[in-house]
Amino acid sequence: MRIAFLVAPEGVEQVELTEPWKAAKDGGHEPVLVSTESGRIQAFNHLDKADTFPVDEVVGETSADSFGALVLPGGVANPDFLRMDDGAVSFIKGFFEGGRPVAAICHAPWTLVEADVVRGRVLTSWPSLRTDIRNAGGTWVDEQVKICDHGSNLLVTSRKPDDLKAFCDAFLHVFAGEAG
Repeated sequence: MRIAFLVAPEGVEQVELTEPWKAAKDGGHEPVLVSTESGRIQAFNHLDKADTFPVDEVVGETSADSFGALVLPGGVANPDFLRMDDGAVSFIKGFFEGGRPVAAICHAPWTLVEADVVRGRVLTSWPSLRTDIRNAGGTWVDEQVKICDHGSNLLVTSRKPDDLKAFCDAFLHVFAGEAG
């Protein structure tokens, strides 16, 4: 399965990109780095610059139809930038409209709020997003990982980097069911 990893040109939390990427690759999937600009993205370790990674595809030049699933890594700046980009928001909406599974960790659900796809859904995130999710019509829970099937697709969410093992296991299980 081709899996889109959508990130902003800078601000993604590196471990929330690299660990799920490795899990997807080890699971036999094809991870594809998608961003709003071509070139390289700048990852961060909290507030410090970390590594850069090459962009494979640009949001305006691809569509959700090209992928079987979507992973949204966190980092505070990453989803904040993405939710201000109409192309990125439309790209995310395409997965929900097409019934394709989505996995989001930490601050990434901010982009789901912006895409207006959390209404009626149950999800978790970094705790500071709790009010945003509730105000957007979602139900926020404080759980390591939450798989929600109350909608057009399956939605996997987790709270923070400490939850990465459970997050990766959950989205791989969900994505495998979709590929079957």
